[in-house]
Amino acid sequence: MAATPAPPTAPPKPTWDPRKGEPPFPWLRPTIRIRLTLLYGGMFLIAGILLLSIIYLLAAQALHDGGSGQSFRVSGTNIDITSETCPQLNSATTNDQLNDMLKQCNAVQRQHALDDLLSRSLGALLGLAIIAFAFGYAMAGRVLSPLGRITRTARAVAGSDLSRRIELDGPDDELKELADTFDDMLERLQRAFTAQQRFVGNASHELRTPLAINRTLLEVHISDPGAPVELQQLGRTLLSTNERSEQLVEGLLLLARSDNQIVERGPVDLAEVATQAIDQVHGEAEAKGVEIRGGRKPAVVQGNGVLLERIALNLVQNAVRYNVPEDGWVEVTTGVEHGQAVLVVSNTGPVVPAYEIDNLFEPFRRLRTERTGSDKGVGLGLSIVRSVARAHGGHIYAQPREGGGLVMRVTFPI
Repeated sequence: MAATPAPPTAPPKPTWDPRKGEPPFPWLRPTIRIRLTLLYGGMFLIAGILLLSIIYLLAAQALHDGGSGQSFRVSGTNIDITSETCPQLNSATTNDQLNDMLKQCNAVQRQHALDDLLSRSLGALLGLAIIAFAFGYAMAGRVLSPLGRITRTARAVAGSDLSRRIELDGPDDELKELADTFDDMLERLQRAFTAQQRFVGNASHELRTPLAINRTLLEVHISDPGAPVELQQLGRTLLSTNERSEQLVEGLLLLARSDNQIVERGPVDLAEVATQAIDQVHGEAEAKGVEIRGGRKPAVVQGNGVLLERIALNLVQNAVRYNVPEDGWVEVTTGVEHGQAVLVVSNTGPVVPAYEIDNLFEPFRRLRTERTGSDKGVGLGLSIVRSVARAHGGHIYAQPREGGGLVMRVTFPI
């Protein structure tokens, strides 16, 4: 039986976040520009070394051939030879000694010439290599500048600015083809998001209207004093079902709107948002005997106030509704920690296993139940919180609390 091939592994995650700008040591990051510079400079260096080796070998061969084809012999008497490079010639007493010293001096001169040629060539090669690396770095930056433009546009698009286009000029090469393809993709994405927003707006009106009419009719029938008790009980049941449907529609529409980055932003204080959410849930908390406490320090972020208030409201509502029957409490705190705005909602409640944490953020999921009816909500609260937090560039972390309950921590960039 053939062995089952192993599933492909995911590529490693980058060690730095492009949205936060350059890493602490950009020269240590193996960018394409650095690699191209090393490639250009390395190729020049290798070619220079090969050329220098060939010149050296040819010069050595030429000097050897020239020296072997000619021989100098001294004969006669009363010959006085002086040399600064070969001072030993002055000590020769016979012609034979002088001839031997001339041969040795000739060999030394050839080697000296070769060494001088090698040292000067290495110096020239080193200087040219530095110039080649600098020139390669500049040329690589010029060649890769369209990629930088594509990257900047992609980052702008990541902020939901789908109207941006690269519109790259220049020759019709591979980079221009990539930029044009990216522009076409952005055009299709913009049309798709525009259609989605139009659909959400239409669905919001079409779904809310009949539910509002049903609620009005049911309230009128229930308020009729002459209606039978059975009919009033049925009306209350239908009114509760209708209210649940309204909550579901509102949650789905809000979840659809918050799936994208927020375009219109303004300064919002998380402390004020949390206070407004607590005011809305205060009555329900008193009815359940849950104490709401905690200090809220100013923490201003850039975002949409309505959506940020929804985050605080959903978290506080969940903390109140999923609490212990007696002596329960909810602690809501805000502040700035490590350069980030933080909203923390802690509560007493049932024990939550650590492996259930991720499931709580899935739509229509609750603790130990899934897609089941509940009078506590429609199962979209934490899904909306996570979606809105992501749309603001933030994150939400849930941690089981010792003794029962949860600690919900939402962080936002300042």
